[in-house]
Amino acid sequence: MPELPEVETIKRGLERLVRTKQVVSVDFDSPKSFPNSPADVLQFLINSQIIHVERKGKALLLNLNTGYSLIVHLRMTGQLVYDSGKEHFGAGHPNDSLINRLPDKSTRVSLTFSDASRLYFNDQRKFGWMLLHPTNAVEEITFFRRLGPEPLDPNFKWQDLRLRLARRSRTSIKAALLDQSVIAGVGNIYADESLWGAKIHPATLVSALSATDYKRLHSSLIDILNLSIKSGGSTDRNYVDAEGKKGSYLKFARVFRRQNLPCPRCNTIILKTRVAGRGTHYCPHCQVVKQSK
Repeated sequence: MPELPEVETIKRGLERLVRTKQVVSVDFDSPKSFPNSPADVLQFLINSQIIHVERKGKALLLNLNTGYSLIVHLRMTGQLVYDSGKEHFGAGHPNDSLINRLPDKSTRVSLTFSDASRLYFNDQRKFGWMLLHPTNAVEEITFFRRLGPEPLDPNFKWQDLRLRLARRSRTSIKAALLDQSVIAGVGNIYADESLWGAKIHPATLVSALSATDYKRLHSSLIDILNLSIKSGGSTDRNYVDAEGKKGSYLKFARVFRRQNLPCPRCNTIILKTRVAGRGTHYCPHCQVVKQSK
């Protein structure tokens, strides 16, 4: 599943390509992928104009001039592919549907715009969805209601991070960071990288962290996310950006997928273990488990 920087990268590409486009028709193959009533589609989607593309956590919102939003969650194998005849881009899981003639057998939804260009939502495993919903009521959807705050919000301070993580005081700090109800958009890669930057062992209990730890973690998390967005996202295997280019952040990774290589800070060999059920990378010298007081 894409993490915050990957979805942000896709959002920026879509904002450039589909903003101001007018939707004239929609086709879909299953209500699971497009769970919307025909009446709502006719009234609020057909002939609407996309006025803004937004990201909330790991979801995308195509905000329409009808007061509705088309919410997109790519989940594991989703793609968004835009084709105007002259310009083509693919964003998402990099199978051949990014470059094939569409629609194909993985296409779940296709939007046709007034200039005859199209936006395809492909999803091999049918876990993703496109939901039409009133824009001013998006926060009421269970998915968003359970979503934690955006770590890149300028108002999100280290004290806020501390308060959010305190909800999971008896769990490991990595498990808490992966909980989308605590903080939105952080996944396995950025949890490992930010904890390395803050010199915190991933298995350390939240209750053992000091104010200094929280300050370092907050700063490290923000720096890592911004670096990844600047680099076009982290994934060199599962996701590509809105121009069809692979993300480059992993070239700058300090611990993720660097097991058996020297730590760039102290030269100790990086280890890989499992924390919170996920493969976890850390430096045994820089990141020592702290005990709760």
